[in-house]
Amino acid sequence: MSEPARAVPRKVILDCDPGIDDAFAIAFACGHPGLELCGVTTVAGNVGLDRTTSNALAVLEFLGRPGVPVAAGSPAPLLRPFGDARDVHGESGLGAARLPAPRGRPVGAHAVDFLIDRITAAPGEVTLVATGPLTNIALAVRRHPPLASQVADFIIMGGSAGRGNVTPVAEFNIACDPEAAAIVFGAGWRVTMAGLDVTHQARATAEVRDRLRALGRLGDELLLPGLRGYRSVAGGAGQPVHDVCAVALVVAPGLFGCQPARVEVELQGRWTSGMTVTDFGAPASARNALVAMSVDAPAFWDLVLGALQRAAAAMDGG
Repeated sequence: MSEPARAVPRKVILDCDPGIDDAFAIAFACGHPGLELCGVTTVAGNVGLDRTTSNALAVLEFLGRPGVPVAAGSPAPLLRPFGDARDVHGESGLGAARLPAPRGRPVGAHAVDFLIDRITAAPGEVTLVATGPLTNIALAVRRHPPLASQVADFIIMGGSAGRGNVTPVAEFNIACDPEAAAIVFGAGWRVTMAGLDVTHQARATAEVRDRLRALGRLGDELLLPGLRGYRSVAGGAGQPVHDVCAVALVVAPGLFGCQPARVEVELQGRWTSGMTVTDFGAPASARNALVAMSVDAPAFWDLVLGALQRAAAAMDGG
C-alpha cells in the first residue's frame, strides 16, 4: 500500500518589521511543515529599516535558515514622518533578546522589486503576508497593479474593527502609514485582516511562556527574552503576539472566525486618522476584506508551539 501524498507546502513571502512578534512569525513560518518561506521583505516600523533588516537576517541565521532571502524596503512612510515603536519593542526591536550580528546581507533588489519579481514569476502560487506598515505593499501594487490578482492570498496583521493601540481608534501598522494602507485596501484584492480584535485573544500567558521554556535555545535566547522586553500597551494577562496570527491564518483558517466586510482607511480625521472603518453590513459587491474577529486560543497555541518545536529541533539538527 502506497503512502498518502503529502500536501505541497504553501509558498509564503513575509513582509515585516522585526519586532518581537515578527520574530515569532518568522520562527513559525520556518517551523510549520505546511509553509515554504520563500523570502522576507523588510520595512521601517517597530524600529528603523536598518534594524528591521538586520533583525530579519539575524533571526533567520539563528534559526539555521540563512538561505531565505531578505530584501530591504521602504525606510519611511509614503507621506508622513516616521514614528517607530521602540517604546514597545526596545531599542533593538527584539526586546531583551541579544542575537549575534548577522553575517549575511540583504539581496541587492529593493523589497518592492523583490515582491513583484517573485510573485509574477509564479502567479497564483505565493501567499503574501504583511505584518508591518504597508508601505512596500502599496508601492508594489502601484507599480504593478496586476499583482493584486497574482497572489494566492493576501493576509495582514493590522487594523481593528474596534479599538486601536496607538490612538483610541488606530492600530500601529495602519497608523504608521495610513496612505499606504488606503492604497492596499483599494487595490482590488481581498485583504484578510488579522487585527487587534483577534490578536488580543491570542496572548502569551504564563502557561504559554512555560511551554516556550521547553524549546531550548529558541525559547531561552530569542522568544522568552523578547517577551520579557515587550512593553505591550494591551491590558490583561500576557502580551498579544500579534504577527504570528497572520501567518497561522494561512495554514489554519478554521481556527479563526472571519467575517466579510468593507474596510476603508481614514486619512483626514483629526482624531481618527489611521482608523480602519469596518462595515460588516456592506453589500457583498462592496466588500474588500475578510476580518478575523475570533480565534480558538488553545488550539492556536497548540499549532504555534508545534511549529516552534519543529523550528527548535531543526536548529539542533533534529
